Amino acid sequence: MTKKQIALSAVEALKKEYPDAICSLVYTDPLQLLVATRLAAQCTDARVNMVTPALFERFPDVRSFAEAEPGEVAEYIKSCGLYKTKSRDIVAMARAIEENFGGVVPDSLVDLITLPGIGRKTANLIMGDIYGKPAVVVDTHCIRLTKRLGLHELKDAKKIEFVLRELLPPEESNDFCHRLVLHGRAVCTARSPKCGECCMNEFCRKKI
Repeated sequence: MTKKQIALSAVEALKKEYPDAICSLVYTDPLQLLVATRLAAQCTDARVNMVTPALFERFPDVRSFAEAEPGEVAEYIKSCGLYKTKSRDIVAMARAIEENFGGVVPDSLVDLITLPGIGRKTANLIMGDIYGKPAVVVDTHCIRLTKRLGLHELKDAKKIEFVLRELLPPEESNDFCHRLVLHGRAVCTARSPKCGECCMNEFCRKKI
């Protein structure tokens, strides 16, 4: 099978296995997803979801975050790790959204990555989940699973993103990445993948 054929087969197999391809972070608006994703760096989504209700109650919009002191934000997110850096980024990010984008979270990758603390992974997540644009969210699960499938031999997330953009149907790419996360947690784990239970074992290069 070609890499394109493997990618298309993976899309269909994961779609059957995980019909509901949703982000595990809980949010109600673009800013909340942006903040939650920043908090999720080196932290579990479950922990972030425990922290954000109180955080978003105290800071319900861009302006309240922009006017906040990083130290106060930090008090709400200590259990997420790296809380001093994350709190500074969140406040600076909100101020940039206020000053440069009229208080609205931008919808393009070029604009999103200008925000403090926001890289391509988060920018793609916002573009895909919030604005419905073709997006490839390259996280650790995506890197591991797509390499095992034989779609690349790369380590650099940006290069992997461009490879996957060429292989995946644009309308499927965002959901595909969400499903990789679900599959990476449940079956294709880092240390002991359950190849015998995998819906992709017929064409996965690691299995073959």
